[in-house]
Amino acid sequence: MISTDTTNVTVTGMTCEHCVRSVREELTELDGVSGVDVDLASGKVTLHISAPVEPEAVRAAVEEAGYEVSS
Repeated sequence: MISTDTTNVTVTGMTCEHCVRSVREELTELDGVSGVDVDLASGKVTLHISAPVEPEAVRAAVEEAGYEVSS
């Protein structure tokens, strides 16, 4: 369970701002996620957590957007 104030994951496959929006939208729908910052160049996604979040839920949300979590 992820319960810190922020956590980082790396998402592969994003190539444009549409990709960024898709990932951000899916992740912000998760309970406990209060904000999402996405850096397209590095693939780094920072989740701002307000309540515990299951890592599997993060992975599933990214996959729903059409991408993969690499870390």
